[in-house]
Amino acid sequence: MTGIPFLEGKIMMVDKPLHWTSFDVVKKLRYVIKKHYGIKKIKVGHAGTLDPLATGLLVICTGKKTKSIDQFLTEDKTYIGRIKLGATTPSFDLETNVDKIYPVPSIDDKMISDLEKSFQGSLMQVPPIFSAKKINGKRAYNLARENKKVELEAKPISISKLNLTAKKNDEIHFECTCSKGTYIRSLARDIGYAVNSGAHLIDLRRTSSGDFHIKNAKTLDEWIDIIKTS
Repeated sequence: MTGIPFLEGKIMMVDKPLHWTSFDVVKKLRYVIKKHYGIKKIKVGHAGTLDPLATGLLVICTGKKTKSIDQFLTEDKTYIGRIKLGATTPSFDLETNVDKIYPVPSIDDKMISDLEKSFQGSLMQVPPIFSAKKINGKRAYNLARENKKVELEAKPISISKLNLTAKKNDEIHFECTCSKGTYIRSLARDIGYAVNSGAHLIDLRRTSSGDFHIKNAKTLDEWIDIIKTS
C-alpha cells in the first residue's frame, strides 16, 4: 500500500466543472481512488473552495500532501469573469433570481479607471449571506435559504490586481488577483453600489492559485482516467 502514489501524496490540479461543488470533486476523486486501489480510506482535500457556479482551478491534495493544504489556502488567487450591472440578486450571482432592478450607468474610461483604483489595496469586505460563513454554529447560506435575517461582519481583504473592461452597455469583464477570504461575488455587489446601481456576478473562473495555474490543470474525467490506469 505504501507504493500507491495517491496515498503517499499527490497534488492534483483540477479544472472544476460548472455546477459541481468543491466537495463534490473531492468526494468523487476519493471514491475513485479507494475503489481502484481497494483501500478503505484515504485523505483527500481541496485548497480553496470554488462556488458551484464557478469553474477553473481547484487544487486537490491526497495522502500526505494534505498537510500542505493550509499553506496553499493562504496564497493569492486570480479570477476572470463577468459582472452584470443594473440588477442585484440575494446571492450576488446567478444562484438566486434578480430581486431589484436599477438604472444602468453610462460606462466610460474614467469610471473604469476610478473603479480599478477604488478596489485595489487593503479593503474591508462584507461576505455574501449565501456563503459558508458560520453564524452561531450554522452556515450563513442555510439561514439565508430559510429566509432568516443574516448579518455578516466586514472582513479585511487585499486585492493586488484588478483589470476591468467595459463590454456591451451593462457588462464589465474583469481579472482580479486577491487574498484569501475575498469573495468575488461581494466585489461585484460593491462595484454596483460604487456606480450608484446594482450588480451581480454572471461568470467566474479561477485561473491561478499561488504557483498553480489553470493551463496545467486537467479535467475531472482526465484525472479519473489517470487514477484508473495508475
